Amino acid sequence: MGNPTIHPTGATVYNPEKAASGFTIFQAANEGALLIDMNGKEVHLWKGLRGFPNKVFPGGFVLGHTFNRDPQYGFQDEGDLVQIDFEGNVVWKFDKHQFIEDPGKEARWYARAHHDYQRTGSPVGYPAPDQEPQTTGGNTLILVHRDVVNEKISKHPLLDDAFIEVDWEGNIVWEWNAHEHFDELNFSDEAQKAIYEEPNRRFFGNHSGDWLHINSISLVGPNRHYDNGDERFHPDNIIWDAREANIIAITSKETGKIVWQLGPDYDTSETKHLGWIIGQHHAHIIPKGLPGEGNVLVFDNGGWGGYGAPNPNSVDGNKVAIRDHSRILEIDPITLEIVWQYTGLEAKYSVPTDSYKFYSPYISSAQRLENGNTLITEGSNGRIFEVTADHEIVWEYISAYKNERGSNMVYRAYRVPYNWVPQLETPVEVEIKPIDVKDFRVPNAAEGGAHSVAEIKEAFSYGEGALCVARYDETVAKKITT
Repeated sequence: MGNPTIHPTGATVYNPEKAASGFTIFQAANEGALLIDMNGKEVHLWKGLRGFPNKVFPGGFVLGHTFNRDPQYGFQDEGDLVQIDFEGNVVWKFDKHQFIEDPGKEARWYARAHHDYQRTGSPVGYPAPDQEPQTTGGNTLILVHRDVVNEKISKHPLLDDAFIEVDWEGNIVWEWNAHEHFDELNFSDEAQKAIYEEPNRRFFGNHSGDWLHINSISLVGPNRHYDNGDERFHPDNIIWDAREANIIAITSKETGKIVWQLGPDYDTSETKHLGWIIGQHHAHIIPKGLPGEGNVLVFDNGGWGGYGAPNPNSVDGNKVAIRDHSRILEIDPITLEIVWQYTGLEAKYSVPTDSYKFYSPYISSAQRLENGNTLITEGSNGRIFEVTADHEIVWEYISAYKNERGSNMVYRAYRVPYNWVPQLETPVEVEIKPIDVKDFRVPNAAEGGAHSVAEIKEAFSYGEGALCVARYDETVAKKITT
């Protein structure tokens, strides 16, 4: 994939008539939790606050983490989960999940939180009508790590995912451990063998196998399916997704059983029309009151993921599925039909030859907005953009902040109303028209257009012919004519 060394950063597109106004929060690499307005102005920074992810709550509160565990001994373990006020004061904190003494480190409590959390009042952590996270009470659902040995799953130690619910005082009042539900996950015999031999060990800490790598948890929340009598979609149930296993699932809060599931196999008669969902992030139910309510919204990363029989891309049965472009999918969880999508096709790229131009093989997210638009975080490129239901880009922002590896990656971004941060004035919004890149030049670069021209009188063309790879529209045209 081409990556220009010189490109604009900050806000690059803004159509005030079609975009959903508000502040956007994201983790700016090496800076902290950064809040921007629609013109990309950096209106507030909670400097040093980590975000896995950061979320803004009404009243100008932000959630995140104040420290992480040394990567020599733990993988993606955040030390705590905190709620910070606008001035930077800690008003709520949870860390008492596991007391750890790593070699050469002071013994202390760790939350071992990673990837996601939700507070009572908001099933998904972003705005929806009549659904706001509590800020002075309520429980918090947190995704955490635990080290386990389960020889039924693998001969190696496992880095397991667990869900814990803590009250305002920090007491753990409910928990769920993924490894205890291995038999419910519908892995094939080949996949089970692959996990047993090599459960995605990452060579961190004790070389444990990050066998599922769950990266999002949300409450199902109020929805039409439960209103129609489908108990699988009880509002208290938890929807989650596992990046390494290509699984999206719902866990019953009452029984702990998995009651609804997509993946890990997408070659079944019920799922084949979806194509393979690979390495996905941020799967959740669109909250009630928003366009598309009750449907599953997911950033289908592509990249590589899943377990199964070895193939030319996978000698050990790890990461057996591969795809070099991403998709946003909105899926009816009952019929499993794709209701809406954003892919290279909707981005008006030549598909599949240029599909890679919308591609983030890791991190990333999608948020449904009240006006029916979708805020997309194309994380690996540090790109956050908003599209209408008709796939028009009406706002775009490129992060200029880079980490130690030179990446401007953004894990996940959220849009919130201006009134959720009352400490700030409502910004003046100014349209940003897209630059015509044909005429965009850096200082001292020559303008476009040939200095001299020699016209070839015999030259002519029938227009564009076939590419080396069949395009999607070419395939559709062939089906129509036959």
